[in-house]
Amino acid sequence: MTRTRNFVTVLVAAALLAPGLAAAQAAAGAAKIGVVNFARLIQESPQAKTSLKALEDEFSPRQRDLVAKQNELKARQEKLQKDSQVMGAEERRNAEGKFRDDERDLARRANEFQEDFNLRRNEEINKLQRDLLQEVQAFAKSKGFDLIVGEGVLYAGPNVDLTAQILASVEASFKAKGGKP
Repeated sequence: MTRTRNFVTVLVAAALLAPGLAAAQAAAGAAKIGVVNFARLIQESPQAKTSLKALEDEFSPRQRDLVAKQNELKARQEKLQKDSQVMGAEERRNAEGKFRDDERDLARRANEFQEDFNLRRNEEINKLQRDLLQEVQAFAKSKGFDLIVGEGVLYAGPNVDLTAQILASVEASFKAKGGKP
């Protein structure tokens, strides 16, 4: 329902704005308009690849540690199940209690890892979006565009889709700043 309402709102806004836009274009000459697929720009930019690599480098030691602890806990569980038949009742209770404590500790550490990773990933995405928006604005100004449209485009012909051109500009700027994709 919300998607339909949003679509209708966009159509109504377009219908209301179209005559004004046409009049403005006629008065000022042809406006130079382009479209950018911002999601593709974020996905394919060298900055995104660098950010992803940095996140992997930052979090892979903790992830390896968690996997090792998980494997260790699994081995202990198998040993506990196998040895529980020959253990005394108190020894078995103590071993099971220690196992549950270690299992809870591992779950807590895994949750902390996921929260830390999500927080850092969101920080990197926000920074990337800001940087790419500045790149798009600089591109638009340097090429004399009057309007660059991103989200909410239902169709853009290849003659107005600037994504590939802006991606090339972003890559050149990234390399000029010493970055390596």
